[in-house]
Amino acid sequence: MLHISDEITLQDWELTESFMRASGPGGQNVNKVSSAVELRFEAERSPHLPAPVKTRLRRIAGRRWTKDGAVILQCDETRSQVRNREIIRERLAELIRRALVKPKRRIATKPTRGSVERRIKAKKTRAGVKSLRGRVDED
Repeated sequence: MLHISDEITLQDWELTESFMRASGPGGQNVNKVSSAVELRFEAERSPHLPAPVKTRLRRIAGRRWTKDGAVILQCDETRSQVRNREIIRERLAELIRRALVKPKRRIATKPTRGSVERRIKAKKTRAGVKSLRGRVDED
């Protein structure tokens, strides 16, 4: 079981872990031990996540979201399989916590009258400077 928040806890059947040989540090250990972890979370089928959270999770996950609605995360940072499992589970929990936060609606604002007047005055000043850059008549 993976605890996300007070309301959300993921069951073991929703998570699938597979182990493989990792690249990176480890020397000869890399060739012998399967320490890299791939975690697959069946997000679309999860009864514990509300629909809006699933939608936000899909957007946040990006390429890690598969066509069949699963989130796939990989970790091969350390030489220890146990530590890699802890890291990847915490990453998944953090991803879901980010999806739980409902984004604030943006409220469009109008520029103040003073800022509009200052902008127009600056444009006129700049136009005046540029108009003086033309050719000089030989009169």
